[in-house]
Amino acid sequence: MALTFMEIWLISLIFLTGIIILVVTLQLNSALKKLTKNTKMPVEAELSWWEKFKGLRPLEQEGELLMEHTYDGIAELDNPTPPWFMYLFYSTIIFGLIYGAYYHVYQDGNIQEAEYKTEVATAEKAREAYMKQFANSVNEDNVTVSTAAKDLTEGSQIYTTNCVACHGDKGQGGVGPNLTDKFWIHGGGIKDLFKTITHGIPEKGMIAWEKTLNPLQVQKVASFILTLQGSNPPGAKEPQGEEIK
Repeated sequence: MALTFMEIWLISLIFLTGIIILVVTLQLNSALKKLTKNTKMPVEAELSWWEKFKGLRPLEQEGELLMEHTYDGIAELDNPTPPWFMYLFYSTIIFGLIYGAYYHVYQDGNIQEAEYKTEVATAEKAREAYMKQFANSVNEDNVTVSTAAKDLTEGSQIYTTNCVACHGDKGQGGVGPNLTDKFWIHGGGIKDLFKTITHGIPEKGMIAWEKTLNPLQVQKVASFILTLQGSNPPGAKEPQGEEIK
């Protein structure tokens, strides 16, 4: 996925800010060392590594940290930032640089947008698996007419894709029979239509759709065909079969 100009600008700004902070911090640390380089503790008062890590001096040694200026009798100690805090600060800068490069420059990380798309794709696969399982529970013995607008819309789309060539765009008939009148060759009920669409009538050129459409799709397109009853489209084919009242 290509980065936009704004994303590139923000990433560059973050990296530049991190570099500036690191440089300034190193300069300040160097300046503090220069200010305190002439102040040396007696050999017997050398601090342990833990005391150095904490950056604290015993109370009896605070006199060595007094700065020259005082105000209203109050003196200030020259206590630099504790080493543990500086180590933590440097680590956050390093972490930020690595994080920015990994997630936003090279885009190898699973950022929220990618995670969202992955979860949506997973949910869609789960939905499709459920729908297939549910669709297989519909058969010619228990199928009913679906009247839901969403199902009829999908049935219309299935009809347009698969049935128009033989039955016409309005069900008026063509190679196949007229689907808008009351005459049916193989029955005009929902169960009859379901059976005809599923298994086909090979001897009359009606192919079986059971390998192309799942049972739920057959139910929807059969329900849509029933809505064509009485529409009387122009150029309708002559009645065939028996009248079903």
